Amino acid sequence: MRIINRTVVILSVVSLFADIASEMIYPVVPVYLKEIGFSVLLIGILEGVAEFTSGISKGYFGKLSDEKGVRLPFIKAGYFFSAISKPMMGMFVYPLWIFFARTLDRFGKGLRTAARDALLSQQSTKETKASVFGFHRAMDTVGAAIGPVIALAFLYFFPKKYSSLFYFAFIPGIIAVLLILLLKEKKEPVSTLEKGNFFSFLKYWKVASVEYKKLVVGLLLFALFNSSDVFLLLITKEVTGSDTTTIAAYIFYNLVYAAASFPFGKLADKFGIKNIFIIGLIMFAIVYGGFAFHPSTAVIFILFFIYGIYAAATEGIVKAWITNIAHDTNTATSVGFYTSCQSVCSLLASIIAGFTWSQFGSSFTFGATAFIAFSVIIYFLLSFRKE
Repeated sequence: MRIINRTVVILSVVSLFADIASEMIYPVVPVYLKEIGFSVLLIGILEGVAEFTSGISKGYFGKLSDEKGVRLPFIKAGYFFSAISKPMMGMFVYPLWIFFARTLDRFGKGLRTAARDALLSQQSTKETKASVFGFHRAMDTVGAAIGPVIALAFLYFFPKKYSSLFYFAFIPGIIAVLLILLLKEKKEPVSTLEKGNFFSFLKYWKVASVEYKKLVVGLLLFALFNSSDVFLLLITKEVTGSDTTTIAAYIFYNLVYAAASFPFGKLADKFGIKNIFIIGLIMFAIVYGGFAFHPSTAVIFILFFIYGIYAAATEGIVKAWITNIAHDTNTATSVGFYTSCQSVCSLLASIIAGFTWSQFGSSFTFGATAFIAFSVIIYFLLSFRKE
């Protein structure tokens, strides 16, 4: 089997265009929200609710995908909802409408993610899985780098025309949907879990392996204090006072992330997923510890470089780790279970970050997160000694 086959390439290009659309507006969203009257705390709540919606729906739709034995219908619908949410952001400035549009975008992500990851898993072996997920993350992140560049150029010629930018972001989003039509699939064996209600995916915990449970516990502890990247953008804007520098730093981070994802996936396949993942956590702790001291602009770019390494060493690799120890008939459910539980932690993490920032300042917020990250590193070193 080729490590990177046609299906993997198409799914990766789809993610590239979808992320161009998302990242055209993502670095602008916190600036836009503050301009229309959102506080830092309310931004934290918005991002937490949006990510909660994404995560909690991943579990249900992941299990449903396993039950039906198909992936593409969930992938198509998910990317479509995310595409139409972009122009909706620019239609009105009412807080409830903004919450609805942002949540619809994340609902689309929740609808497609577990099914897409299961399809990627089907295209690989345990020996090549980190490479496959690393390649997908690399292409996805290329889109995440291109999107802010387009946003930066657009806002240069049309300052503060945020609504027009949201409409423009619909174009790459719908291209992603059309590309999915190139894919076909064969129906796979159905889930071994019984049918149930929206939360029936939680039954997977009963049949999951001990290794899966140890892994998920550690990942959720980390997620509980890993707030939205919006806070990194806010601290960058606070220190530099420049929208352009903030977006440029985010572009730089994504370029590093994109360039390092596939190589780190290959390193994980060769030297062990756990080892590369722990390196990523160390990078994360360094970044948050650095931001706690309100660094200079030059140091901020160094920290975003390190943050790109962290993302490359963890994001796709975690998916590979989970699917490697999951049951073949419940792959999407295993991913969905983790991401749904992660969504609860993400909601709390963003609310906690917004609250602590408001009450104690940004230095305390980032310093505390760095401390927790080191605690998680110790957990993984003790829990997976033989890995």
